[in-house]
Amino acid sequence: MAAPSIRLNLRVVPGAGRNEIVGRHGNAWKVRVGAAPERGRANTALLRLLSRELGVSLSELTIVSGHTGRDKIVELRGLSAADAAERLGG
Repeated sequence: MAAPSIRLNLRVVPGAGRNEIVGRHGNAWKVRVGAAPERGRANTALLRLLSRELGVSLSELTIVSGHTGRDKIVELRGLSAADAAERLGG
């Protein structure tokens, strides 16, 4: 049986004071990252934060939409939607 795969809608705020999952923002999760949105640094910081908070490896996360914008969709393999929501805090 294949591992579950879900997509997370995210609203990312780059250049924040610290990396954190803020909570729900409409139908998305609001996430702050300290890295600037230059040369993919904010995207890298986002994936590292999600990896740590969700307890999955970086290879299980892929940005599928919104590489250069604040609204992103990240594919997550290996967790159900319920498990991901619980680990993200809500």
